[in-house]
Amino acid sequence: MKNDYSQTIPPQWAVMSRIFVALGDEHRQRILLLFEPGERLNVGQIAEVSTLARSTVSHHLKVLHEAGVLASEKIGKEVWFWIDRQALETTFTNVLDYVREST
Repeated sequence: MKNDYSQTIPPQWAVMSRIFVALGDEHRQRILLLFEPGERLNVGQIAEVSTLARSTVSHHLKVLHEAGVLASEKIGKEVWFWIDRQALETTFTNVLDYVREST
């Protein structure tokens, strides 16, 4: 018998759901694509090459960070962001495993 997930998703999917919601926004996708492998960027650097206002970039970085897409570290007055590769790999692997098991 299959589980009924029509009203709620399993707790282990909550983290994955936040990541997919964060990545569902086109501006956040563009921000993510700015990062070269292993690169750390701050809000000023991202705003410099973006069409978005600095405050809007900050908002999108906050969403990406809270979802677990980006990690961060505050050094002095600057907050540096980088892609949280492990979180994304875990999420995408979990989804792929589910799809493979369901077919």
